[in-house]
Amino acid sequence: MQPPQPAPRPSLLAEAVGWYGTIAILAAYALSSFAVIEHGPLYQALNLTGGLGVAWICWRKRAWQAFWLDAVWAAVALVWLVRQLAA
Repeated sequence: MQPPQPAPRPSLLAEAVGWYGTIAILAAYALSSFAVIEHGPLYQALNLTGGLGVAWICWRKRAWQAFWLDAVWAAVALVWLVRQLAA
């Protein structure tokens, strides 16, 4: 039995996308918490793009728990946005 292989080192682009995702999610939370924005399209767009950014870097680093957390986070935001466009 061989030990597990380390995850491949992500590119600089993947790291930048992951950091954008982290900042976007934190910005959405902070702006909403301090009543700068409502839970509207901007809030959901930040959560969608942020979740996708973090999910991508987690996929690259094989961090599966965080990947699924952020993939579902992005999916919830996407469903909200689609429902608003359909209404």
